[in-house]
Amino acid sequence: MDEAIKEKIENQVKNNKVFLYMKGTPDAPQCGFSGQAIGILKELNADFNSFNIFDDENIRQGIKEFSDWPTIPQLYINGEFVGGCDIMTEMYQNGDLAKALT
Repeated sequence: MDEAIKEKIENQVKNNKVFLYMKGTPDAPQCGFSGQAIGILKELNADFNSFNIFDDENIRQGIKEFSDWPTIPQLYINGEFVGGCDIMTEMYQNGDLAKALT
């Protein structure tokens, strides 16, 4: 991965308590999984920032390598990779996500 892309990703995840890489925007998700991830974060009243991976092809590919996770959305909390929509959903259902966000 290009060093500048890696640095940009590191800055995004480390400078935001909760950060979501997604397809689309929180107001207009462009896939069902991103929509579900946004729904969960909104349900938990999470203060989060996001990045639309369609805005930058280098970030779109780089984030998959950065996290070693092949799919989008990807959630980071306190600079740490949490997982994708399936993991978010499981953590939401068992209460772990709410705990992680506090």
